[in-house]
Amino acid sequence: MNVQIAEDIRTVDRMLNLWIPKESAKPATIHRAMRYSIFAGGKRMRPVLCLAAARTCEIRRAADALPAACAVECVHTYSLIHDDLPCMDDDDIRRGRPTSHKVFGEGIAVLAGDALLTVAFEILARMKPTPRYSAADYVTELSRAAGSRNLVGGQVADLEGEKKSCSSSDLRFIHRGKTAAMIIASLKLGAMAANATPRTLGIMEEFGDNLGLAFQVIDDILDVTQSSEKLGKSAGKDAAAGKTTYPALLGLEASQKEAARLTEKALAVLSPLGERAVTLRELAGKLLARQS
Repeated sequence: MNVQIAEDIRTVDRMLNLWIPKESAKPATIHRAMRYSIFAGGKRMRPVLCLAAARTCEIRRAADALPAACAVECVHTYSLIHDDLPCMDDDDIRRGRPTSHKVFGEGIAVLAGDALLTVAFEILARMKPTPRYSAADYVTELSRAAGSRNLVGGQVADLEGEKKSCSSSDLRFIHRGKTAAMIIASLKLGAMAANATPRTLGIMEEFGDNLGLAFQVIDDILDVTQSSEKLGKSAGKDAAAGKTTYPALLGLEASQKEAARLTEKALAVLSPLGERAVTLRELAGKLLARQS
């Protein structure tokens, strides 16, 4: 792993440990549940992208993006807790261990997700304004990505699409909401922390859209080609739930080609940023080649 990426993951974990209430804080159960899921060993992809985007724009301002990096991880983890609930995707394993509702019960799991979503904005409030971006701009960016037109909306479309025939357009809508929107927000928030120009924000958005779709295609492929032990979550769940996935729609080989095409498109978008975007390019390659 790139030394900078590994250091960023350690830094994000250290800051999350500081900013999320300790297990001893009352009521202890909710804080245990929040920390159980946030420190369950996730890849920290979104915070790493956030910090890499900041460093691409202005290396000296990367540390200013730390609150945003932690906030997007809190929103992501909240979404996983809720996705795993029996009323949603009904999964018993996440990140290689029992899901929140299996350990704490459904009520506490719902509230742990709610609390992580809320604390995300408390953490985001620590962001420093720049000449171009205010605190309201940061909040607006994350709110839109996490709201009914993106993350929540994608989950709604995913639920409503179960056991129904979905077109490639329908599938892209779901995955732009469920996956790409938060990747785009991670990149844009990092760039905003470094006072990026509107042109650079546009590059980050287009890069994130293609990267997010590629990530989801790979996720769909891994769901049918890897074991639960390898993935750290239940394999084959999408097919069992009757969901339309890229392999179901296109076939495995065509899905692999689509992931590669989207990744190449994402990399091409970065060309105006030159060598400054080296870490973003490396991350795109790693996500395409991942096996879990």
